[in-house]
Amino acid sequence: MTNPPPATPAPPAGGGGGCPMGHGTGAVPLSGPGFHTEPQALYRSMRRDHGPVVPVELPGGFPAWLVIGYRELHQVTSDGELFPRDVSLWNQWENIPADWPLLPMVGTPMPSIYFTAGAEHRRHVEMVVPALEAADPFEIRQHCEQLADRLIDAVCSRGTADLVAEFADPLPVLVLARLVGFPDDEGADIAQVLKDLADGGPGAQKAHLRFGEHMSRLVAAKRAHPGDDVTSRMLAHPEPFTDEEYALDLMAVTAAGHLPTADWISNSTRLMLTEDQFADALSGGRHSVAEAMNEVLWEDAPTQILAGRWASRDARLGGQNIARGDMLLLGLGAANGDPHIRQQVTDLVVRSGQGGNNAHMAFSHGEYRCPFPAQEIAEIIARTGIEVLLDRLPDLELAVPPTELVRRPSAFLRGMTALPVRFTPVRTTGDAL
Repeated sequence: MTNPPPATPAPPAGGGGGCPMGHGTGAVPLSGPGFHTEPQALYRSMRRDHGPVVPVELPGGFPAWLVIGYRELHQVTSDGELFPRDVSLWNQWENIPADWPLLPMVGTPMPSIYFTAGAEHRRHVEMVVPALEAADPFEIRQHCEQLADRLIDAVCSRGTADLVAEFADPLPVLVLARLVGFPDDEGADIAQVLKDLADGGPGAQKAHLRFGEHMSRLVAAKRAHPGDDVTSRMLAHPEPFTDEEYALDLMAVTAAGHLPTADWISNSTRLMLTEDQFADALSGGRHSVAEAMNEVLWEDAPTQILAGRWASRDARLGGQNIARGDMLLLGLGAANGDPHIRQQVTDLVVRSGQGGNNAHMAFSHGEYRCPFPAQEIAEIIARTGIEVLLDRLPDLELAVPPTELVRRPSAFLRGMTALPVRFTPVRTTGDAL
């Protein structure tokens, strides 16, 4: 749960007519097939040519720094004073058009847990995190089992499915909708809203408005009739917040937990269907499900690049001169592949005798990392969903050669556009959608 929720307000006022100041001809365009096909090979070439901090060019020619060194990423995420998550510091605002395609990902100042910094961010954390932490893991698993069964019931009799569109994408948001307090009949619309937002098409703006309307209605309903859910616990927090703040925080919780968890499910399932070392998971090897999920967080993390941090003053980082107001992008996937840290990780795992390691950066790090309760919720949803899938469809196999699988065309997010599978048709549980 590290991706920011969609955000569409206009950027801070400030001109808008100037030209972006780039890094020069040495900057790496943050686009292209290399990010979709072999990102680690691309990161290796960046590391060779630029070191651990890479000058990059965002769409529209806007400059930024991509932090791909593990140590440097740890430094940036640990120093909230020098590198705060304060988007208002960005020195490019006067050049950013209102329809810039990355604006929803970068965000603009607004009163939510994701788009605030410093003391204001901590105020939101103190309200949101306990509300998430109080969710019962056993109950989350029950929700996930029931909703996973419903999704599988919709496809199990035909013997084929697209596990992205028909399982991995809808499952997390349906579970999260229940946890925040929506009835099931609204969960399906929330899932469609988030799909429209993730697609980034012409319907994204309307979807964002619908998303906010859902959350505003939920806040009003739970204020009138509290329940055992995240929204009611947020409303019961002793410090008052505005209805806008409650709605924005609920949007953050739901949206930030949706796509990364969906991609964690599909990337892990793809790994188990294509790599021999994880094949026993398909025949009931539960340990292998956990191993595959951990492997994905190291090698195939759903969030590859996260925006962002902004330098509060001139600084030196990884051999580069960072100017005040420069944007730093967190290269989570690249840092996980940093050879300077990977050998240490391998040695540690061998010495400890453990089969996995959690020192990855998949959930970011530091004050603005994905909160631990949110990480636990994502892990329960992903693991339970995969286990139910393998229990119900034990002879699951890819319906196309692995080379034909297509990655999402994004430098920031790593997931599958589709995961076509086939299996022996089975009966429904009688709890169909």
